[in-house]
Amino acid sequence: MASATSIRSEAARPAASAYPAGGLLFDWAFTLLSAWLVGGVFLDGWAHNHGKVDDVFFTPWHAVLYSGALAIMMFLPAGYARNLTRGYTWPCLLPDGYGLSLAGAILFLIGGALDLLWHELFGAEVNLEALLSPTHLLLATSATLMIGGPLRAAAKRLPPTTRDWRALGPLLISATLTLSVLTFFTQYGHPIAEPIAARGFVSHLTGFARTLGISGILIQSALLMGMIVVLARRWSLPFGALTLLIALNSALMSIFHDTYHLLPAVLAGGLLADVLLRWLRPAAERQPQLRLFAFAVPAAFYGLYFATLWLTSGIEWTVHLWAGTIFLAGVVGLFVSFLVASPYDCEGVLY
Repeated sequence: MASATSIRSEAARPAASAYPAGGLLFDWAFTLLSAWLVGGVFLDGWAHNHGKVDDVFFTPWHAVLYSGALAIMMFLPAGYARNLTRGYTWPCLLPDGYGLSLAGAILFLIGGALDLLWHELFGAEVNLEALLSPTHLLLATSATLMIGGPLRAAAKRLPPTTRDWRALGPLLISATLTLSVLTFFTQYGHPIAEPIAARGFVSHLTGFARTLGISGILIQSALLMGMIVVLARRWSLPFGALTLLIALNSALMSIFHDTYHLLPAVLAGGLLADVLLRWLRPAAERQPQLRLFAFAVPAAFYGLYFATLWLTSGIEWTVHLWAGTIFLAGVVGLFVSFLVASPYDCEGVLY
């Protein structure tokens, strides 16, 4: 017969399929470490764009980047080991949603070693080369896996009705950091980092430059609205959530060519997006409002963007180009909304 002690021990052991509870403290701690890592990525990007990178691997900018990654690599295994001693078993040794973060940390370590070897063999990358280097793209992939932990955990744990900033803060910052990694590696097509339409930004405005500028706005509209529509469809976001997402991401992108004069337009665009979210209340069961929201946010954002260019540096493009680009940015947002909410979601009714 089993003793009372052994019965209590078995009762205290977590179920084989149970995940340890992470909680807000875990989420916030991991979010701060993720911000450290992504901050290092942007600091390194700033250094590359301002000619402060020598042909060596060991730079102050890399030190910030890799120390942030190291902090995450220490944080996750510590939680892994602690939960192992508490009776949890693989693969449920980290809070639900953070398993891919650990995989990303391991992949980042491999990518860092390969990046060191790449630099020794081929030298330091400059400008566009740094964004397309295979080892840097590997690091980008692993970083995205790492920093998405709070966002994945919130999707598993937080109910859609959650509106508390304290609870939603980690997922909103995680979403912003994830978007920022994507925009960092597409900065050559980002209108804040590369305001090609601004008068005097490029010495000779060729047809190719115009094409790149238009394509960049459409790409960034898709990335931005992809993140916004997913968040808005899943949670009742508090006022200011979209301002945080848009303004913080754009502020990070502005450091590459010191385009800080565009930030007032960015802030206004974020506030307008929050107003539209509160007014339209887009949802899968409110698809007309969802479609209008997905069109209006990027169209309004780039309307404010071009207005700011006109008031500051001036616009090199003709009215046909910039007005049409504003409309197409809205169309891209509209199409993105169909990817997250099918027209047939509501009882077979086509919207």
